Amino acid sequence: MPVHPLSSFSATVAALRRAGCVFAEDEASLLHEAAASPDELSLLVERRVAGLPLEHVLGWAEFRGRRFAVDAGVFVPRRRTEFLVAQAAALAPRRAVVVDLCCGSGALGAALATTLGPVDLHACDVEPAAVRCARRNIGGLGQVYEGDLFEPLPVGLRGRVDVLLANVPYVPTADVELLPAEARVHEPRVALDGGGDGLDVMRRVAAEAPGWLAPGGSLLVEASERQRDAAVGVLRGAGLVPRVVVCEELYATVVIGTRSAGHVKL
Repeated sequence: MPVHPLSSFSATVAALRRAGCVFAEDEASLLHEAAASPDELSLLVERRVAGLPLEHVLGWAEFRGRRFAVDAGVFVPRRRTEFLVAQAAALAPRRAVVVDLCCGSGALGAALATTLGPVDLHACDVEPAAVRCARRNIGGLGQVYEGDLFEPLPVGLRGRVDVLLANVPYVPTADVELLPAEARVHEPRVALDGGGDGLDVMRRVAAEAPGWLAPGGSLLVEASERQRDAAVGVLRGAGLVPRVVVCEELYATVVIGTRSAGHVKL
């Protein structure tokens, strides 16, 4: 029986390097682990060489030490966003009410729920493919809804949310075309494009957040370093008390807005 040209590890690495994959050896190991046969390996390598994100080829992404399903067309959770989840975990009370807006694959909410133990978790996204994926990842940990931002959430959550994760799109519209092809071609634009200055969706979330947050509850959003001052202004303008935390190792900037105990949202 002839040996398949991509059945050897070195051949896989070479193919990935020719395609410009910076971490060819690491990716080759994952592809060989995932493939049940040389033919399946060939298919996986062909898809990766064609430019599909590695996570879409494998069908999963690693986030906070777990593998979460990531279907084609679903936003891939970024490693830097682990910092946002860590900040949320530090703020959450016992048996917290958690909402994961723009949840994508559901990895953030599921990872936070796994870290905290029992929580009342609610997640939502406007993209049907993301909702289907999130329901698989969140499973029995919580509820997943389809709709725009707060619109599909149960009204009974108003004024009760302790932790509001909102991994909103924050890439300025003009910069979307500058993103790597893996993102701009294979991920939904609605998960990337944040409008003219990148903060349009953040403004919408911040405007409604005080009505959903419990006293002392917090909204956590990710932003770029150059947006941090403007993002602080957005959260302060909505009546929240803002602060910024940064992780230089992950190039992560998280802006946190807390509802004060005396804040009244009419």
